[in-house]
Amino acid sequence: MDIERKVAVITGASQGIGAALVKAYRDRNYQVVATARSIGPSDDDDVLTVSGDIADRQTAERAITEGMSWFGRIDTLVNNAGIFIAKPFTQYTEADYAAIVGVNITGFFHITQLAIAAMEMQHSGHIVQITTSLVDHARSDVPAVLASLTKGSLNAATKSLAIEYAKHGIRVNAVAPGIIKSPMHPIETHAQLDAMHPVGHMGEVSDIVDAILYLESASFVTGEILHVDGGQSAGH
Repeated sequence: MDIERKVAVITGASQGIGAALVKAYRDRNYQVVATARSIGPSDDDDVLTVSGDIADRQTAERAITEGMSWFGRIDTLVNNAGIFIAKPFTQYTEADYAAIVGVNITGFFHITQLAIAAMEMQHSGHIVQITTSLVDHARSDVPAVLASLTKGSLNAATKSLAIEYAKHGIRVNAVAPGIIKSPMHPIETHAQLDAMHPVGHMGEVSDIVDAILYLESASFVTGEILHVDGGQSAGH
């Protein structure tokens, strides 16, 4: 255990933005607790993996408790895990609702509550949510009410927590992405998705990672919803 080194907890860490964040924080010499449903053991002694559903409080408890046991502290929590299902409002099923709320809201609640309790003991910490720019600019061609319902709640919670814990040395921010290029978007959809952004192209995973790392080092920034969306939230 090296209590002088900082420790980041990253949810949804098995792929995409989450996996890139694990690498980015390791590159900054952080020790990392990486949690996801399908994450396997790491060959890096400074990465502790915790497999499980973030909607289950036991997963959150294991991530924070084992992180404290292995590394001695929790400095950063990145709430990256999320579910996005775009469909007309009346076509959402109860299973869709339960899955989205479970990960986006319940998972956030459990692990953030536990992380803040750990951070309060050291009078410092940083929490970042990944939300969505759709909260600020609804689109008729991307019907996603449950994304707005849950991620909009996280934007509001970000500001509330930032004020509640400012005097405890804990900062709370969010990053609101536009559409980020990933294997889930087939090549044939890229031109259409690029055109949805005023800058003319989708974002890259590195854009989101860079934004989170900026917030990590921005000691005077808290309660911020940082839009990384190619200008979407500014207008069309």
